[in-house]
Amino acid sequence: MHPLNYSRSVLFAVLTLSTWGCTAAKTAPPPRSTAVPVVVTKVSQKAMPVEVTAVGNVEPVSTVSVKAQISGELLEVHFKEGDFVRKGQLLFTIDPRPYQNQVSQIQANIGKDQAQLQQAEANLAKDTAQLEYAKSESQRYATLLQRGLIAADASEQVRTQANTLQESVRADRAAIESVRAVLGADQSALEAAKLQLSYCTIYSPIDGRSGALMVDVGNLIKSADVPIVVINQVNPIQINFAVPQQYWADIKKNLTDEVFRVRAVVPQDPEHPKQGTVIFVDNAVDTATGTLHMKASFDNLGNQFIPGMFVNVQLRLSEQSNAKVVPTPAVTEGPNGKIVYVVKSDQTLELRPVVSTYAFAGESVIESGLERGETVVVDGQTRLTPTSRVQITKNLSGEK
Repeated sequence: MHPLNYSRSVLFAVLTLSTWGCTAAKTAPPPRSTAVPVVVTKVSQKAMPVEVTAVGNVEPVSTVSVKAQISGELLEVHFKEGDFVRKGQLLFTIDPRPYQNQVSQIQANIGKDQAQLQQAEANLAKDTAQLEYAKSESQRYATLLQRGLIAADASEQVRTQANTLQESVRADRAAIESVRAVLGADQSALEAAKLQLSYCTIYSPIDGRSGALMVDVGNLIKSADVPIVVINQVNPIQINFAVPQQYWADIKKNLTDEVFRVRAVVPQDPEHPKQGTVIFVDNAVDTATGTLHMKASFDNLGNQFIPGMFVNVQLRLSEQSNAKVVPTPAVTEGPNGKIVYVVKSDQTLELRPVVSTYAFAGESVIESGLERGETVVVDGQTRLTPTSRVQITKNLSGEK
C-alpha cells in the first residue's frame, strides 16, 4: 500500500471512533442512585421507668449436706436421686443391729441394777428394824444396871450390839447410794445408746431437691464422713446480684417502701420475667468493683430457677418524665459510639451520634443527639450509607 493511502486510512479510522464516542457520550443516560427501602418512626417523648440491669446468680435458700452420725453398713435408700423430698421424710437406713444389741445389753444391766437396789433397800429396812430393837434393849439394860439387877457385862454386850447395827444401817444406806449411782449411769448410757440407734434412720432436715447419691447401698459409711447426699431448698429461691454504686440514692428511697420489687429474666423464657422481692442490701460498697451487693427472693414452684443458673435481673428504681424515646433497633453501634440514622425532608440521611442511657421494653431513652418529632430509621440500616437516599416503606408512628 502506498504511504499516502495508509495515512488516509488511519486518519479515517480515528475520526470514526471519535465520532462514535461522542455520540455514545451524548446518548448514555446519567447514573441514578436507587432509594433504599426502610422502616422509620418518630422520636417520641413520654415517661419511662428508670431501671438497672445486672447479671444475677441463683442460689438455694439453704443447702444441707446429709452425713451419717454413726458408722455402719448402708442398708436402704428410700428415695430416688433428684427427687423433691419433704422435711421429716425417711431417706436412709443404716444397719441397726450392733446398736440394738448395745441397747439390749444396757437394758439388762439396768435390770440387774434395779434388783441390787431392791436388795440393798431390803437390807436397810431389816437392819433399821433390828437397830430400833437393839436401842430399846440397850436402854432397858442400862436401867437394870443402875438398879443393880444385872451385871455390867450384859449391859455392855447389848449396847455394843446396838452400835454394830447402827453401822450396818449406815453401810446399807451407802450401798443404796452406790447402786443408785450405777443405775443412773446405766440409764444415761441407755439414752446414749438409744440415740445412736436412732441415727440408723436418717430423715430429711428440710424441704428441697436431692442431688446425686455419694454412697451406694451396701457400702460401709463412717460418722461425719463425706455427705451421702446434698439437699437444696429451692422454693423459695434466692438470686444474688450487684448494681453500680451510683444507684444508691434511688435504692435507698425504695428501701423505705414496704416491698422493693425486682424482676428476673430466665434465658429460656425472656418474654415472661419472674417477679421477686429484694430481701438484702449490703452495708458497704465493694471497693474492688464499685458495686453494691443485693439479694432477692423468688417463688420457684415451677422450678424455673436452679442453683448456679445465671439470669438477668431488672431493678426498677424510679421514673423519668418527658424522656425522648426511640425503638431500641434504631440505635446502632458506630465506630465512635452509638448512632442513629435520621431521615431528612428530602429523603436523604444524616448520621447522628447519640447518647442512650438505658432501654426498657424495647425502647431506648435518648439523653442527647435527637429531638422530639425527628424521623429515624428503625429497620434497614445494614443497607445504608451516609449518602444513601431512602424510600419509606412503613412509618411505625402512623404518619404517611
